[in-house]
Amino acid sequence: MNPANGPREQFALPRRQPRKPVGRDGADLPEQAGTRRRSDLPEQAGNGRPPGVPDVPDHGRRSAPTEQPPRGRRPVGAPEQAPNGRRPGTPDEALNGRPPGTREQAGNGRRPGSPEQPLNGRRPAGNPEQSPNGRRPGTPDDSPNGRRPGTPDDSPNGRRPGTPEQARPPQAEPDAPDNATAARLLAEGRARMATSSPDTPEDEAPARRKDRRIGGRFDMTELTARAAVLPEQAKEWWERSRRRRRTRLAKYTPKQLWWHRARLAGLGAAGLFVVLPVMLFFIGYLCFSVPTPDDAVNKQVATINFADGSQLAKVVPQEGNRIKVSIDQIPRHVQFAVLSAEDRSFFSNPGFDPIGIARAAVGQLTGGGGGGSTITQQYVKNSLVGDQHSLWRKYREMILAVKISQENTKADILADYLNAIYFGRGAYGIQAASQAYFGKNVWELSPSEGALLAGVIQSPSRWDPAVDPQHSVERWTFVADGMLRQGWLTPEQRAAARFPVTIPPRRISGGVPTDDRGLILSAIKDELESRGISEQEFSQEGLKITTTIDPVAQQQAVDAVHKGLDGQPPNLRSALVSIDPQTGSILAYYGGDNGVGLDYARVRKQPGSTFKPFVLLANMLQPTPMGLGTQFKGEPIAGLRNADGASCKVCDLKQAMTISNNVIYHELAVRVGPQKVADAARLAGITAPLTKVDAGIALGDKEVTPVDLASAYATIAAGGVYHPPHLVTKVTTSDDRVLYEAVNPSSQRFSAQVARNVIEAMLGVPTYDKLTLSGSRPVAAKTGTVQSYVENQNNDAWTAGFTPQVASAVWIGTDQNTPIKNAKGAPISGGTMPGTIWKTYMFDATKSQPAQSFGPYKAIGAPPAVAGPTDGFMAGGAPAAPAAPAPDAAVPPSDAPPPPDQNDERPSSSDNSDSGDGGGGGGGGGSHKECGLLTCKTVQNQGEKAPSSSSGDSGGQAEAQRSPESDSGSTGTAIPSTSQPVRG
Repeated sequence: MNPANGPREQFALPRRQPRKPVGRDGADLPEQAGTRRRSDLPEQAGNGRPPGVPDVPDHGRRSAPTEQPPRGRRPVGAPEQAPNGRRPGTPDEALNGRPPGTREQAGNGRRPGSPEQPLNGRRPAGNPEQSPNGRRPGTPDDSPNGRRPGTPDDSPNGRRPGTPEQARPPQAEPDAPDNATAARLLAEGRARMATSSPDTPEDEAPARRKDRRIGGRFDMTELTARAAVLPEQAKEWWERSRRRRRTRLAKYTPKQLWWHRARLAGLGAAGLFVVLPVMLFFIGYLCFSVPTPDDAVNKQVATINFADGSQLAKVVPQEGNRIKVSIDQIPRHVQFAVLSAEDRSFFSNPGFDPIGIARAAVGQLTGGGGGGSTITQQYVKNSLVGDQHSLWRKYREMILAVKISQENTKADILADYLNAIYFGRGAYGIQAASQAYFGKNVWELSPSEGALLAGVIQSPSRWDPAVDPQHSVERWTFVADGMLRQGWLTPEQRAAARFPVTIPPRRISGGVPTDDRGLILSAIKDELESRGISEQEFSQEGLKITTTIDPVAQQQAVDAVHKGLDGQPPNLRSALVSIDPQTGSILAYYGGDNGVGLDYARVRKQPGSTFKPFVLLANMLQPTPMGLGTQFKGEPIAGLRNADGASCKVCDLKQAMTISNNVIYHELAVRVGPQKVADAARLAGITAPLTKVDAGIALGDKEVTPVDLASAYATIAAGGVYHPPHLVTKVTTSDDRVLYEAVNPSSQRFSAQVARNVIEAMLGVPTYDKLTLSGSRPVAAKTGTVQSYVENQNNDAWTAGFTPQVASAVWIGTDQNTPIKNAKGAPISGGTMPGTIWKTYMFDATKSQPAQSFGPYKAIGAPPAVAGPTDGFMAGGAPAAPAAPAPDAAVPPSDAPPPPDQNDERPSSSDNSDSGDGGGGGGGGGSHKECGLLTCKTVQNQGEKAPSSSSGDSGGQAEAQRSPESDSGSTGTAIPSTSQPVRG
């Protein structure tokens, strides 16, 4: 070591070249083998230095310039080092790596007091510059091998030339690891090689390596274990937080605690009412797009589908009903009227009303309604977001209203609103509404007329003067008074204003089919109105409506009616309604061929003898009912007669139903009670008001609709289970919101045994009136005829019946309630034209269905003489022998005086050979002194009332008469008459 080199040379680290080992006393040690340690020497310390060499401090310098032996070796005979690298007995060094008593060096690795070196690695100014190799100028350069020039080269084995070679220790295996890390890596590599198959394709190797990498990063077992303890850790964290919070709050004074709670409440309120609304506002402002004025037109197309999904009708608002006008063409007083009705702060609000929105929010949270929309919000609602009553709709309205207010002027917004809003009567926009209500252009409207139009905007289907004049006047007054308060009308103008007169509403097709489907659409609208879906929603929401109408059954109904009316007088009208008894679904609905005309399926008419099953139903519901085998006298009595061929000396209730005996069922109604008959009819499904009833209800003197009659018969067919008749199964909006979905409610109105007894009484009618279906299919039916005020004529004719799968009702009549005649001029009765139409439809509607029975019959009370589809009468032929009374059947007297109201019954006329509910029989009943119309007048002169029009059975009406020769006390008495044949 050269002292001239200064401190740098003294503290230089040993070179990497192997040097000759030096012992403790300075003697040379023999060179070791490749392991650099003799096998007979003890293990060196972990730091690789011989014992006694002080540990190098952390900053990389030795504390003293002591010559070190080569690394990795220890002089021979040196004592064992301690684990810390010191000799035994040597005092412990400080934690900073310096021996005790050694001065601490500066943080930059220099001794205290040494001048600081510049950052560029050069000596301070004044010192001789070092060469790039770190030596002073003039110092001879070392050779490339790290030795000074002239120094003999070492041998390849790391020993100096001439040094004797030492013996090598036994060599380990070539792949033996030198330490634990190498051993672990080697073991892992061997394991991977063992798991890999030599047959694995080369293209699968990258995937396997990727799987191993992913598996190494994501250990599913570890992740699952961590996830399992997360709830427990979260619970512990929460408990610790609560304990810390309780500890902190326990140190508060009452005043500090109060302020703490106040701060928390203030922060919560600020977040709820300030931060959250602002954040939601900006999110909506960025996400929602502004609608265009034509979006309202595009979403106001309603689609009505059949039950199978095929299209029944598509209602598109006609362009003629939406005539756009500019804001300059709309008078100022009309604009102010609309603002008075809908948004009086229109010119000052930012597009939404915060108070109105808050009111709507409270209403939604408390279960109330919405409301609170400005004109801008209404325009947005009608053109884009829909009419859903929810906070989400209000939120979208508010955002879009602000955007529209920023991008359009108030005049443009008002013009778009007035051109898009629905005013009722099929009118979209203010110009079409002006034409629909007043027959004039919008620029010709007066302030009063403008106030009326503004008043109907909120609910056109309710506040139209033609619908509800009283509420329309109230709404008009509200608008006019608002214009006065806002200064848009002077007191003189308000005092002079009068409610305007509107023109009658006209039926506008507006895309509605003009055939029978148009009436279906009208019935659907009415049903939706009853479900809470207004006409305005139908016209503006772009509804998609799925109906119960079967397209095949509907076409069969139309064809059956057209076939039955083909070649008949043009004044005849018809209706046919068919219902599924198991669901209440209306399968076919025919109310006429004029889609914008009168719907005869919903017109109330007297049902005639088709009401007799409800008399029997009321009897069966009594605590002690009379069975079908109970016999009555069926001959005419004073004030009451039968149709031609419908009389019998003694008939049970089933036979009387078959031949439609008026006297027997009139007597039954008297015994049961007329009000109970009305209650039984309502129980079955009749919804028409049956008020002020008397015994004449047995003959059908109260009006019902074909829908009601078909629904009530369907309840009987379903075993007493009532299903409300309906046309709609599902309603969705243009944005796929479900407004309504049928749930098919049902209720057991009366027992199945009661229903089966009523069915049993009706089974003989199809056979007697030749209305049977193919394949001996079980079918029950009843016909009915209503006599006209014209002698020997009828006004209405019915046929109604059912199988277990289908219940149908057919009506024939006229618009003016005039006599109905066929092409030959003969009166039409229930068993003729209506029966033919009913049979044709039922035959087609049931031919693809399997035949089903009505179930076993268990008689209530006395059983009938003959069960099943026959009653001992031949269809349309001569009567069979009278049935013997059942032993337990009481034959009630038929000479009971008629009720006071029975004198109102109008005498009937006899049907000719072409009309025949009552089967065959003679004619000319009016020429008989006791049963003709003149005779009835004679009776009236003796104290009876004048005859009036009433309903009767399938051949005619019961006739008021009183015969002094009749034996009122005799059970088997008959009235001999050649013009009035009797049964039995």
